[in-house]
Amino acid sequence: MKIGIIGAGIGGIATAVRMASRGYEVSVFEANSYPGGKLSEFSINGYRFDAGPSLFTMPQYVEELFDVAGVNMNGHFQYERLDVVCNYFWEDGKRLSAFADKHKFAATIEENLSVEKGKVLELLASSQKKYELTGRIFLEKSLHRLSTWLDIKVLKAIFHLPQLDIFSSMNEVNQKILQHPKLVQLFNRYATYNGSNPYKAPGLLNIIPHFEYEFGAYFPRAGMYSITKSLYELAKEKGVKFHFNTKVEEIIVEKNKAIGIKVNDETRYFDKIVSNMDVFNAYRKLLPEQKHPHKILKQQKSTSALIFYWGIKKIFPELDLHNILFSDNYKKEFEDLENGIIYSDPTVYINITSKYNTYDAPQDCENWFTMINVPFNAGQDWDTMIAVARKSIIEKINRILKIDIESLIECEAILDPRTIESKTQSHLGSLYGTSSSNRMAAFFRHANFSDQISNLYFCGGSVHPGGGIPLCLLSAKIVDEVMHN
Repeated sequence: MKIGIIGAGIGGIATAVRMASRGYEVSVFEANSYPGGKLSEFSINGYRFDAGPSLFTMPQYVEELFDVAGVNMNGHFQYERLDVVCNYFWEDGKRLSAFADKHKFAATIEENLSVEKGKVLELLASSQKKYELTGRIFLEKSLHRLSTWLDIKVLKAIFHLPQLDIFSSMNEVNQKILQHPKLVQLFNRYATYNGSNPYKAPGLLNIIPHFEYEFGAYFPRAGMYSITKSLYELAKEKGVKFHFNTKVEEIIVEKNKAIGIKVNDETRYFDKIVSNMDVFNAYRKLLPEQKHPHKILKQQKSTSALIFYWGIKKIFPELDLHNILFSDNYKKEFEDLENGIIYSDPTVYINITSKYNTYDAPQDCENWFTMINVPFNAGQDWDTMIAVARKSIIEKINRILKIDIESLIECEAILDPRTIESKTQSHLGSLYGTSSSNRMAAFFRHANFSDQISNLYFCGGSVHPGGGIPLCLLSAKIVDEVMHN
């Protein structure tokens, strides 16, 4: 069987590994000159940066791909578990290290915020319960097939619907259990993992903390890009053919059946087609004459990101791999995001991989991946917005760390929604496709297959189960299952 895959993002590569491991002839077509999509890397002036995702959780899904391929992962990909998930900073001087050990984390909360540790453990137990009831079903199975809904585990989850907090927001659930505003803010932050608003997103998304405090947060020893690199090399080892700088122009459909793709005005024929392209652009650009799922394509997009990659000529002992400098008005920050603007004092995330891999920065220096959440691209005056945001970020860092950070920046690169869209074909520069702020958003994502065109499948962050590395890897698993069952 011949499989054609459009896009060498992490979902496309994972699909290629699974298809090739079945003995199929697999070809991947990528418009860029490199694999990985958002999960790429670059270097400037001796500093190496992971361009996109910076958090690594649920490594079992990477391990599973090596198992499927029958290849020993040792020597291909290595990672280590973090003792501290994230360091948190507030404007009033309060600081907190979130330890990966949930009991140590809860004890630290009690000591620093005077919140009984039992409250934290209660929330994490609730997060675990949500995962046990829904996680493996809704994340690893298609929600668009009857067989999923006839599964006894799904019926059990529906029976426990009140415990899933679908009809309460994340913020409401966190307020009820935790009460302390700083701790509520800390757990509300998990909505940003899929570009959502915690004041609107369903409480079911409180499943996310379980991924960090049960499965753990990790650091790939050669950086996040090593996830892409190792899976790309694995795919090639299994015989996958990659075609870079090769833009797919059209998916060829005859009698409601995908039969090939058009590349450089030439038709290449395949038995099955898998699109790792943003589903909006896949329909608009590659399937212009076919019936489009307009209701799905018109859904609200997730937030995007503005990232400053800074080479910093100083070491900051108080910072770790992941660091958050919180806004004083989190609700207003999300209201502004929904209104298409950037809050005047946004929450700042700083990722520093040189804390764990000293080769990522020159001696006595650090590589700062400095990010804020921003709205998707709706034609705003981004040049002005970026300049204002940069000033706000620097002022915030200076206040909290008591430093003149700008004097320490010796090189800079910037990624914004416009360049995210142009480099990765993500519609409007959104990071996670459809927003998950709607209570039923999980059910409204596009399926991993077409119900109108046979032999056409979809993977990646714009379709079920969603954005982020683990979910993109799972989208490949679902495509494999749907295609063969």
